[in-house]
Amino acid sequence: MDFSLNEEQRAWQMKARKFADEEIRPISLQREQIADPFEAWDWEIIKKGSKLGFRTLAAPKEWGGHGADFVSQALVMEELAKADSAISKAFSQNWKWSHLIARSCSDEQKNRFLPQFIADDTFVLGKGITEPNAGSDNRMPPEDDPKSGLRLRAERHGDEWILNGEKCFIANASVGKLFFIDARSNPNVGIRDGTTMFLVPKDTPGFRIGKVFNKSGWRFYQNAEMIFENARVPHANVIGEPAGDTKHDKGERTGGDLFGDLELAANALGVCEAACDASMQHAKTCMQGGKPLFTQQRIQLKLGRMHMLTEALRSYVMRVAWEHDQKMHSPNAGLLVNYSTDVIQEVTRLNIDVHGSAGGMMDASADKLARDAIVWSHLAGDSVLRMKVVRRFANDGQASRVPLEFCDTE
Repeated sequence: MDFSLNEEQRAWQMKARKFADEEIRPISLQREQIADPFEAWDWEIIKKGSKLGFRTLAAPKEWGGHGADFVSQALVMEELAKADSAISKAFSQNWKWSHLIARSCSDEQKNRFLPQFIADDTFVLGKGITEPNAGSDNRMPPEDDPKSGLRLRAERHGDEWILNGEKCFIANASVGKLFFIDARSNPNVGIRDGTTMFLVPKDTPGFRIGKVFNKSGWRFYQNAEMIFENARVPHANVIGEPAGDTKHDKGERTGGDLFGDLELAANALGVCEAACDASMQHAKTCMQGGKPLFTQQRIQLKLGRMHMLTEALRSYVMRVAWEHDQKMHSPNAGLLVNYSTDVIQEVTRLNIDVHGSAGGMMDASADKLARDAIVWSHLAGDSVLRMKVVRRFANDGQASRVPLEFCDTE
């Protein structure tokens, strides 16, 4: 097998590595330690990265984006996450939904929103799925239970839809300019058949942002409440047809559908690399009993396991990215995100073990990596729910056809 990168992939990797080293790493701990979760966000780093193409990396070339392949996307996420996992996610979150605009929106909607997204360095995207009483059941909802899943209500009044309800823990909610919102337009059937997706700009009448959530990890990355009080959305902003009859609702699995699990795993890889580098540097320079920690067998065993797990994760991430580019839509992406959850949490814990071996104070960067890693426990559903992806093996891939709006519970 040929594991070499082509020139374009290598160029994106090097550009991301340089940006991470020169721009992200110097501000990472400083931004992370700001007490107010909203103030942790930094528009300057977003603008700088946007000018280099990191915000619009996945947008189609015909609309002015870069149209990068999945391998390039994984490489960029890995490099940025090695400097700061949350900042990497702030960029890649836009890739997920630019896929959706390009694939599922009408030409009129694309003409209204894609040029704005491409031109404005502060144009950030988000998607509202999770609600106070609807989280993982949005990802794998009971087949015929109208009471399960999201409850944000959408009622049509002429050429407008009136939305009432709320969303919570929504990524980029406090900083975004355009959101994809799932709402129940038919509350008498299950969410697969009764859900309509809307394009909701931030200045929509009756729509506002509520609480910005204070998290132990990923503090740069914004998660907030969305509140809809008779929010008025024009019918022209409906994606596809009302009541769930959109193109992505019919089982088509393309870039946007497949991206989420790969995104999280590639980000985890960057965190693991950072932990491995930090542990190795500490073990070489910290002295105990007149010798470097690296000479102790127990430290060697910890370092060896960290590197073994990280390299295994790298191989899995690159395989899944390559499969996506080849349109080989296997169940591997769903299994990959669970594997990355196990690996990132073990590797960052071992990093703390190595840093604590000299009996010193906790290293701030090691602590940050471990707190960021905890986030993986509840991304895109919990680990038990995600493992149910194994159902796809039993049906030759047919059960993997889960609509995009139910594939991310951020």
